[in-house]
Amino acid sequence: MDRRQFIKNASVIGGTAILPLSCFSPMEEPKFKMGYQLFSIRDEMAKDPIATLKALKQMGYQDFELYGFDEAAGTFYGFKAAEFKNILDDLELTVTSGHYGFAPYLDKTDDELKRYVDQCITGAKAINSNYITWPWIAPEQRNIETYKRMPQKLNLIGEQVTKAGLGFAYHNHGFEFEDHNGQNAYDIIMSETDPDYVKLQIDMYWVMHSSNKTPKEYVEMHPGRFVMWHIKDMDKVTRDYTELGNGSIDYHQVLPDPVRSGLEFFYIEQGGNFASNSMKSAQDSAKYFKSDLQQYL
Repeated sequence: MDRRQFIKNASVIGGTAILPLSCFSPMEEPKFKMGYQLFSIRDEMAKDPIATLKALKQMGYQDFELYGFDEAAGTFYGFKAAEFKNILDDLELTVTSGHYGFAPYLDKTDDELKRYVDQCITGAKAINSNYITWPWIAPEQRNIETYKRMPQKLNLIGEQVTKAGLGFAYHNHGFEFEDHNGQNAYDIIMSETDPDYVKLQIDMYWVMHSSNKTPKEYVEMHPGRFVMWHIKDMDKVTRDYTELGNGSIDYHQVLPDPVRSGLEFFYIEQGGNFASNSMKSAQDSAKYFKSDLQQYL
């Protein structure tokens, strides 16, 4: 059986087909593909990546941000990069960004970092991905001394990635907004990195959860720099993640102007706290986004 036939025959998760949601007419075609962060559905990606991607496509997702690149093996989800690209092509899907494991390189030499970045560039280019994104630092690294060292590393990566013809971005969580005697990591990163080399991927949940500003306000402070968005909702009681439309974030009020933002790609995300399971949450968020939020994008 050839690869295309295998993909066509791949089972849908749980044995139950997920029916497509409503489509747009040509006059209502969205400007941006509806994206999903695959970390949100990491349990199913670990079991059957192809069936998971097929199911997400049936929900209306067309574009993805990935995680878990194995630089030593040059693989994504167990597939060699070229093979994974063929799978995406056969399914008519794209991956426009990836979260890569940069945190350990804060404590390594610039030469070691450069070699790792070269591996990331090779992987990203093999799957025709647009952005390489720094997603996270470890809890023990979250101190003002580290935050002051980070801009130099981010600028180095950004310059290397940009010269290779790709984009580089920094993704926030909540710890960047913690106060350190009048300073915080996000302000340091925004003010001390080169905007030509270091773009920003704004996680709107964490902005609403942990900062004293809204996504709109951050875009007004740095217009054109927020090239990617993460859109996810916050549980009204626990403040944990929840399905879009099920939480406390009023995206009708806080979504920035995509043009002002410099938006290129967005990804719906839910890192956990699923009402039922990760697949049902992906479907529920897709349905809410299409009915309530896609009008803005």
